[in-house]
Amino acid sequence: MVLPNIGIPSLILILLIALLIFGPKKLPEIGGAFGKTLNEFKKSTSQMMEDDPPEPERKEINEETANTTSESQKQS
Repeated sequence: MVLPNIGIPSLILILLIALLIFGPKKLPEIGGAFGKTLNEFKKSTSQMMEDDPPEPERKEINEETANTTSESQKQS
């Protein structure tokens, strides 16, 4: 699903509807919660990318794992 480009008039209309639904006191709280959620999502995705080794290291890890499992099967 591709969203069409949202222009300034559409953005203002969305903000006005949100203001009417949630009220002026609740709107900043909702915005803050949304910002915190987005920030946590960015942190977790960047942390996952840092934990993920580059492609050549992955092959070495897979080979080591295969060797370890084959050795343990020989010992059994």
